[in-house]
Amino acid sequence: MSKRVRNLAFVISCVCAHAAVAQQRSARIGQLSWIAGCWRQSGGGSRVIDEQWMSHRGGTMLGMSRTVRGDSLLEFEHLQILERSGRLVYHAEPSGQPPADFVASAVSDTLVIFENPEHDFPQRIIYRRRGTDSLVARIEGTRNGQTRGIDFPYTRVSCA
Repeated sequence: MSKRVRNLAFVISCVCAHAAVAQQRSARIGQLSWIAGCWRQSGGGSRVIDEQWMSHRGGTMLGMSRTVRGDSLLEFEHLQILERSGRLVYHAEPSGQPPADFVASAVSDTLVIFENPEHDFPQRIIYRRRGTDSLVARIEGTRNGQTRGIDFPYTRVSCA
């Protein structure tokens, strides 16, 4: 085999390997496609939490959340799930707080756990799929020396 053919074979194998890695990364974030859509938690008076996630494209999912009571905005959050260095990262920018990143420690077709042990609270963000029309988002961690958790049960709603 000539040197030129060997070099061409090497280049082709590198291109194929790169394509395979890109496909694996896409499939990894693709496992979270069940999060895409519009979700709502209502109850407890007039408080409503809406969370919306775009489907994955370009190695990222974009999301946003807002909490309102009546006609008043209480808080909002810009969210992103992205691939960084072969890991899924949950990037949160909550209103009035600095941004924070949480790295996925578990990913499946029904569950994802993101963790940041250095963050004040929460240290874990968990999404669990429950059927086709509901999911539970949970934040948990230690605050003031006590372990705490808050569940956000969401129902799928129309994106309007």
